[in-house]
Amino acid sequence: MRKRYGVMAAVVLLLIFGGLFYQRLKGEETEHKKSIRIGVTLYRGDDSFINTIRSNMEEQAKEYEKKTGIKVVMEVVDAKGNQNAQNSQVDRFISLGYDAICVNMVDRSMASNIISKAMDADLPVVFFNREPVEEDMRRWEKLYYVGENAKESAVLQGNILVEAYRKDPASLDLNGDGKVSYVLLEGENSHQDSLIRTEWSIQTLKDGAVPLEKITGGIANWDRSQASAWMEQWLKEYPDQIEVVICNNDDMALGAADALERSGIKRPVKIVGIDGTPQGLEGLRSGKIFGTVQCDNREYASVIFKIAAAGSLGQDVKKEVTLYQDKYYECSQKAVRAE
Repeated sequence: MRKRYGVMAAVVLLLIFGGLFYQRLKGEETEHKKSIRIGVTLYRGDDSFINTIRSNMEEQAKEYEKKTGIKVVMEVVDAKGNQNAQNSQVDRFISLGYDAICVNMVDRSMASNIISKAMDADLPVVFFNREPVEEDMRRWEKLYYVGENAKESAVLQGNILVEAYRKDPASLDLNGDGKVSYVLLEGENSHQDSLIRTEWSIQTLKDGAVPLEKITGGIANWDRSQASAWMEQWLKEYPDQIEVVICNNDDMALGAADALERSGIKRPVKIVGIDGTPQGLEGLRSGKIFGTVQCDNREYASVIFKIAAAGSLGQDVKKEVTLYQDKYYECSQKAVRAE
């Protein structure tokens, strides 16, 4: 009996010390890791906001290399709006042994397939800009999301117009009929930010006692040229009625401004966007658009990269970035006006 207990005790001690030795080896492996590989897949590389995030992430990678001495191999690929193409890109990252992946989903409702493959490969995933549904995000502890609070964006956008109306109602009610007549340019039908931005921009205007009248609206898929085409059509149909153009992002706001400029109409139609892209801010400075909501793009990219880098090294992400619910990060925003 004593001999049996002695053998059992020896086995237990062996397991304990073996586990400690393994953890020490893993710690040394992480500590001495000289390079990390991060794959980034974008829903569409020609989106101005996403392209700005990509550029800032590449800058973050360079700064990280200088600071830590750890080489960063970061491959960025464009899914061009095709979810099947994006799935294949993720498969490739996994097959090549990448340490982490950052995914700007084409279709947020289709994240489950990518998550399953990442779980099998024990690969951390940082989703950004397009948030997977909550059920998918709960599936695993190594899933993260970085984005903006869409309601906050919309309320800030709406308040730009509310403040303008309170200061001078005639600045929005151009024909003096007691109503502010607007058109609406929306992103995608299925994008959560588009739906929320639309709802709360209008609600903020109503809450601010701005007398609204909707003329029409259209889905422009965040795209400048599509927005321009819609606006050109509306200016022909309602040449003297449009007073305000509310847009879910800056690219669409600039598209509306392009059409207004081409039309030769000189009425001071107010156009507002969201994102604060470099192009949007330039449009603001030149007077093409009246206001936007600026996201801190550098903060946005920095957080995505920090999470991916920490996950690549097996570090505790929560020690590097303050997250809520251990998964989510919302970037700071501010309203920016032409003045």
